[in-house]
Order: sequence, then structure tokens, then C-alpha cells
Amino acid sequence: MKRLFLAGAAIFALTACANSVVAQDGAGAAIAAAVSNPARPAADSDRDGDRKPAEIVEFAGVRPGMTVAEIAPGGGYYTRILARSVGPTGKVYALMPGFLADRPGGLDGINALAAEYGNVEVVVVDYASTTLPTPADLVWTTENYHDLANGNVGQVNDWVFKALKPGGIYFVEDHAAPGTGLTATSTIHRIDPEAVTQQVTAAGFTLEAQSDLLVNPKDPLTISPRAVTEGVSTKFAHRYRKPE
Repeated sequence: MKRLFLAGAAIFALTACANSVVAQDGAGAAIAAAVSNPARPAADSDRDGDRKPAEIVEFAGVRPGMTVAEIAPGGGYYTRILARSVGPTGKVYALMPGFLADRPGGLDGINALAAEYGNVEVVVVDYASTTLPTPADLVWTTENYHDLANGNVGQVNDWVFKALKPGGIYFVEDHAAPGTGLTATSTIHRIDPEAVTQQVTAAGFTLEAQSDLLVNPKDPLTISPRAVTEGVSTKFAHRYRKPE
């Protein structure tokens, strides 16, 4: 089934047949507890209404015991939720770019978070050479892919493919600019979902599901996410699968 969202002259179509996955191994309860954890910063919790973290994490297929590699976790909004969701038998690798590691204090925030959560490990990643200590069940990136697309994104996607176990998941969420290809990545900091699918499937993945959870019909889709005044930017969420 498809739902169509009209914004100006643009039609933004998303397959909405799989907005959630069947929770396994107590995943739903673990995710709910992670989101409701009172230790999360108030600034994070205040964003939950817009980001819908419980639904997004469940859609991505996260469950207890998983090894998750998170690309460019920023302030750790999702790192904290992922760490609690995978639980003490799981692992989260926080993949940090080298330019931050070279900056004085550039890793202080993520290192402090890792010290707070015993199952988070910071990895300074070089997509040409880094190998994770253990293969990942899921590689996660939110609101970063458009930046990756401005560089050697093929190398990044190939690295993700190699880092995942057979049958592993590659989850991509980003600000949507349908119909623009790669022309909006460095101007309004969005990307065409179809361009992402073309690049990721070229690396060997299969698009398994996509979600309309983060669609805002009032977003014109043609301006920077920071310039959206009615709600927040429309984002697409894709779940890709590495073949078994």
C-alpha cells in the first residue's frame, strides 16, 4: 500500500506497509524502557514527540543482545536509547569521524556517555581500514547520510556491508528532498530517498521496508530543515538487509 503526501508541486511517496516490525526477545518492552529512562537528558526527551524514537527503533529492528554500530552519533540522542534497548548483553559502537578525534576535546562528550553506559564503545572510524572488534547486527545512521553523500559514500556503504553479519540491517533516516537526486545534500542539507536507495542497493543491500512515521505534510521539502516553521522536517526511514 502507498500513501501520497502533497507538498507544493512535489509528491512524496513512501511505502507504508511496514511501519513496525514484530518485536522479538522482549524488544518492545526494552525499547519503551529505554525511551522512558529518567536518566536521559531533558533536552533529548523534549524532542521525542517529533522524533518518535520508540517507533523508529522498533521499525529499525533493534532488539536485546544486538551489536549496533552507530555512524556519527552527534550528541548521543539515539546512542543512549540504543544502549538501553540492546541491554547488557548487547553492544553499541559509536563511530566517530577522525576530524573530531583530532580536535582538542572533540571526543569528550561521547567518551563521557560511553563511561555512563557500560555497553558503549567509541571507535574512531576510517572507512578505508577500520574493522570492528565484532561484526554488527545493525548499522545505524540518522540525519547524517546527506553529509556522507558529499564524500566517498560508496566507500562508506561498502564498509557497512562488510561490517555487518550476513542478514544484518542497515538503517538510514534522513531529511527528505524527493526528486532532487544528490543536488540538495550540500545546499539545504537534505537528500532524495530514491538516491539513497540507489546507492545502498548498489553496495549489495536489499530495501526491506520504508516508513512514513516522520512525514510532516506542512514541510515544503525545499528548504533547510532548520527553516521549517510548522513542525519539523519530513524524514524518511529505510531498513535495508544484507543477504544471508
